[in-house]
Amino acid sequence: MLICLTASHKNADFTALEALSTADAAQLPTAFAAHPDVDGAVVVSTCNRFEVYLDVHADVDATEAAAIARSAAAAALGSHQPEALEPLAQSQAAEHLFSVAAGLESVVVGEGEIAGQVRRALASAQRAGTTSPHLERLFQRASETQRGIKNRTGISEAGRSIVRLALDLASARVDFTDTRVLLVGTGRFAGVSLAELRRRGATHIEVWSPSERGDGFARSHAIGHVDGREAALAAASADVIVTCTSSDRFVVDAALLTAGRAQLAATHAFPGSEIRSGSGCPVSEGRPHAAAPQPTAGTATDCPIDAGTLEPGAHCPVEHGRAAQLVIDMGLPRNVDPDVAGVHGVELLDLETIRLHAPLEHLTATDHARDLVRKAARRFERGTAEHQVGPAIAALRQHVEDAMEAELDRVAKRGSEAERRAAEQALRHFAGVLLHRPTVRARELAAEGRHDDFLSAIDALYGIDRIA
Repeated sequence: MLICLTASHKNADFTALEALSTADAAQLPTAFAAHPDVDGAVVVSTCNRFEVYLDVHADVDATEAAAIARSAAAAALGSHQPEALEPLAQSQAAEHLFSVAAGLESVVVGEGEIAGQVRRALASAQRAGTTSPHLERLFQRASETQRGIKNRTGISEAGRSIVRLALDLASARVDFTDTRVLLVGTGRFAGVSLAELRRRGATHIEVWSPSERGDGFARSHAIGHVDGREAALAAASADVIVTCTSSDRFVVDAALLTAGRAQLAATHAFPGSEIRSGSGCPVSEGRPHAAAPQPTAGTATDCPIDAGTLEPGAHCPVEHGRAAQLVIDMGLPRNVDPDVAGVHGVELLDLETIRLHAPLEHLTATDHARDLVRKAARRFERGTAEHQVGPAIAALRQHVEDAMEAELDRVAKRGSEAERRAAEQALRHFAGVLLHRPTVRARELAAEGRHDDFLSAIDALYGIDRIA
């Protein structure tokens, strides 16, 4: 019995997804497979998605199998909100995985990263020794289906990656050709983000790695490197901060930005600040800022830095009312503390916001792709059903074979060698004719989900145990 436990942007809130994503995905297949009623487990944990595919003992129905899966999830996940996982059984689970692998269930329909993530999930389970023949076959068919859809539809062109979508949204707010960017993280998403930033004309890019791997990334990609001791200053200086780390804690928060701004207070050279014409305020020249309307002076109480230092009634010569700093959080769990939204002049764009702006699906390509997924799922289910009755068909054939051999032995004792050969030819032909209809009928019943009827029938008629 195949069971999928799924939580994604379509059926779970961001908090639940974040909690699930903090579980150790490398250890989870083993934890799930430790359940006495689970024969195999594969865990797919990605941005916006957490799924577990389980091979549960076949002598239970879908309701019992779902209960077993939930019990295994509670034991394996503990406090990581296993209750957010929704169960899918048998053909629904297969169709869902095929659809996921093809990118049809992603925030951005057709994105290509998920196919590799599905393949890596199977490889991880294989290394852990938690797969089963049924799960191996399921994931192999998922990859085959994904490749077929990619080659036969335009779905990959209809969709775009999370990174591209996030930066497309950001492009409506800033001109990357005249923007200072701080990239936080050095993983695969960081590489993709850097390529997309450059494609949009960004040239002033620095990288900071909270795990201290930024220097090598910076050298290999020919960008600036920010030492951890300078992180606050760099964060406050950036017009755009893009975070994409696997850290399980916040790497950017209000305290970091505030500390960095304090270091820039003497010159007011931070995003959100602009010089009022003729003010003579000593702001660093040549500092790039996003385009904004002509600023106006604010009162002393408007200034987030100098409210306590200006003379009573004096005006700060800096415009502080413009949202000039954009923080893009592409981490799951979150890389950015939501409290940054309360920092003056900061706008936060996170995955939850990004998914709300995902473009409409390309209907023709998507419909064609979903049709291919349904057909692939039906083929997989037929194959699974035939696999379930296969041992029973083999047992029936062996039963007839044994009866035929006994009859041939009897003929051999009474007749000549020529008579024995003629009898064997006739009996083997008759056995084939006799077994043809039960074999076809077994597969028909299996395709209808009634393989138990066939197993019960041959048990009742021939005394063949339910071995499938």
